[in-house]
Amino acid sequence: KYLFDAGRPESVLGLGPVRAALELLFGRLDAQPLASQLFGFYTGLAYFTPILGGLIADRLLGRRRTIVIGGLFMAAGHFMMAFEALFLLALLMLIIGIGAFKPNISTQVGALYAPGDARRDRAYAIFYLGINVGAFAAPLICGTLAVQYGWHYGFAAAGVGMLISLAIYLCGTRTLPADVPARSAPIAREKKRLDAAERRAVLALIGTCALVTLFWAAYDQQSNTVLLWAEDFTDRSIDLGFWHGQIPSPSFLALNPFMIFVATPLLVGLWARQGRRGTEPFPISKMAFGCLCVALANLVMAGAAAWSATGKASALWLVGYFILATIGELHLAPVGLALISKLAPARMTSIMMGVWFATTLPADILAGFLGGYWSRMGKDSFFLMIALIAALAGIALWGMSHAVQRLGVSSRS
Repeated sequence: KYLFDAGRPESVLGLGPVRAALELLFGRLDAQPLASQLFGFYTGLAYFTPILGGLIADRLLGRRRTIVIGGLFMAAGHFMMAFEALFLLALLMLIIGIGAFKPNISTQVGALYAPGDARRDRAYAIFYLGINVGAFAAPLICGTLAVQYGWHYGFAAAGVGMLISLAIYLCGTRTLPADVPARSAPIAREKKRLDAAERRAVLALIGTCALVTLFWAAYDQQSNTVLLWAEDFTDRSIDLGFWHGQIPSPSFLALNPFMIFVATPLLVGLWARQGRRGTEPFPISKMAFGCLCVALANLVMAGAAAWSATGKASALWLVGYFILATIGELHLAPVGLALISKLAPARMTSIMMGVWFATTLPADILAGFLGGYWSRMGKDSFFLMIALIAALAGIALWGMSHAVQRLGVSSRS
């Protein structure tokens, strides 16, 4: 929103045509709805480009080279964001970088294990945990720098962090499986048609991805409208006697990766114990439960809005929201990655992984569209609307879980 306040848009190179295109689709947009729409398109495209990144790695450059190129693009994009005139170009660099980096890192996790290795599920959970350890530090470091010294310093710090992570990856490439040249794959295998069981698996995964779109549209409000709630409607003051001040609103985003860090080992242990007893829920049932957790999180926020209609709400409401939303995320995101790795036909695993990430494009466009109603609706009504969307996704996934089991779709051995 900072970049789109009165007097600032004309300083952003290329924003005029982009704003005109968005207003052609959605009508006249003030600063906050415009920022929400652009945020939705950016995050959506950043998750759609992994399809192209996977193709480039498989057909041209290999995973390692594509990952390095993606990391360099992301670092450049963050550094460019320090300059307002380069804002849209920086977004483009980030979108390209994420597309090259994200799918190939995810595919390399699966390549570490043989087909049917039971450790694959735990590997994706640990992988997801590792991602969020960095995400925990990012809002604290970059957000604090942004509030104290300006957003330019926050974006520059993000660029430095990306270069450090890329250096760590390069130091560890010796331990990773070698890239398999694309030309070594038998042509006959690529042309072979899917059998009936494989078609059922692909259809089940496509249906799952379609429903997960609604989950992400609801979940991603935490980086958009929930952050606006933290800024404008939350009592962020701290008084420790010897020190008092305010919590920067971006710092609340650190609650999500912190909760992932705390809850992931507990959930992995719970699922392992259930697996030994034969009571572990079917993966899509876990994902349905995740959707319902996000619905409950938004009901908490609706309660906060109704309870504090005449003043600012306690920060504890946000803490409750992030706890529930994070539990929901852990029941869906890593479980979904493992589900793709297990159920997708071997020759389509990368494609289906790309489809999984691509569902975030319509999800985040929808999230941005929904965010545009933030300034037009009562806040309690807004959160009730988001809760309903997440609940519908959960109910549909729960029904699909039974349908998938009836079709006999199971993990690849």
